[in-house]
Amino acid sequence: MKIICIGRNYTDHIAELENERPDNPVVFMKPDTSILLKKHPFVIPEFSNDVHHEVEVLVKINKLGKHIDRKFAHKYYNEVGLGIDFTARDLQAQLKAKGLPWEKAKAFDGAAVIGDFIPKDQISDVSNINFRLEKNEKVVQKGNTALMLWNIDALIEYVSKYFTLKIGDVIFTGTPSGVARVDANDVLTGFLEDKQLFSIKVK
Repeated sequence: MKIICIGRNYTDHIAELENERPDNPVVFMKPDTSILLKKHPFVIPEFSNDVHHEVEVLVKINKLGKHIDRKFAHKYYNEVGLGIDFTARDLQAQLKAKGLPWEKAKAFDGAAVIGDFIPKDQISDVSNINFRLEKNEKVVQKGNTALMLWNIDALIEYVSKYFTLKIGDVIFTGTPSGVARVDANDVLTGFLEDKQLFSIKVK
């Protein structure tokens, strides 16, 4: 499976990190070794002092596709979920300053939380989903898919120009504002509408 991630897909998050608004989706990838195993805590890696949480709506691909037209994109997924793209922000800043790839800051072991998935037919409108992340029972990030610069179908169309999508691939669709550092003993809980899809402890 592939984990395909989209950066800078919410205007408020672009502003909080003082990034330039992109003309096209920003795409990067994580290996399957970055997936945090179920029921395991997230362990802050020794090479970073500033790991941030980034909660994101996830889409699981359910059929093989390449060069998918946007009007058919909805046929390529039937489950929507929630996860976290953990980012070693200090390391990322160093890499970006040198014009280097982000993988060490984004794709390290445990950097991808993939929570539970909900059948798409249980969601009234995938273009209008509320989601949030709570840290120690306090809401720290909240968003709605209506605020995406590129919606889910547009992302599937764009990504499939470059990468063949295969069954089981997961797309991380971008994070809203509110990203912040995690510390040992934090508990991170993610909700899609009012359904809890993951809860993890930080060590």
